[in-house]
Amino acid sequence: MGWLSRICMKLLRIALRRETAMPMLALAFASAVCLGLVFARILSTRNIRYSFLIWNLFLAWLPLVFALLAQESFQTQAARNWRFAALAGAWLLFFPNAPYIFTDLSHLTAQFAAHFWVDLMLVLSCALTGLVLGFVSLYLMQGIVQRMAGGAAAWLFVAGVACLSGFGVWLGRFLRFNSWDVLFRPVDLYHGIGSEALQPLRHRASIVFAALFALFLLMTYLMLYALTHLRHFQAPTLPPAPDSAKTANPSVALPLGAVSG
Repeated sequence: MGWLSRICMKLLRIALRRETAMPMLALAFASAVCLGLVFARILSTRNIRYSFLIWNLFLAWLPLVFALLAQESFQTQAARNWRFAALAGAWLLFFPNAPYIFTDLSHLTAQFAAHFWVDLMLVLSCALTGLVLGFVSLYLMQGIVQRMAGGAAAWLFVAGVACLSGFGVWLGRFLRFNSWDVLFRPVDLYHGIGSEALQPLRHRASIVFAALFALFLLMTYLMLYALTHLRHFQAPTLPPAPDSAKTANPSVALPLGAVSG
């Protein structure tokens, strides 16, 4: 367990840096609020139906963890070692878990109509937190790609990640695969994807879902990216109030066209 404690200490040092402290604190606060809401619902209803949100929120943190470690490796090793490649691959593999929580809206059913609006706010709070966690990690990885290959390649990278994530969310929601199944169930994953690919016309709804979810990710990321680059607008400076002595001057106070006597 020594390696785990070393990784945790490294993550803590990275998170407490001046440039990352504020977003990390905000994300930690949002996650704590979401956990509190889940536990409050469990205690008030004596039902653990939405306890899965705790696990899903934990999985949503993993892309950010891998992105922070990948950025640290890139800055120290110039991205020319296996460690950076492994961390970047793990980030891409787990990234769909961050926006995946939005699909948990499917658990809102008429069976729990008495708590519908409470449950809706609960799931949306967790989903929004997971989405921002994923987008912060994507922003970090986009910065690395931009330094390696330029701005155009970085935006192509963002579009490609959105498309792969739409496909990954579809795999998780409808075929019930997890990120780690790439390593532990590769044969099942291959057959699951193959059976869908061989009959694309029968599964048009799946293709549409993956494409629309990818578009949703790209659209929301672009909006949040634009907000982070929004300049601080200040109200225009108003002219100073006229001096009372000048206001009393007849030449100033006369109506247009009048002649002073």
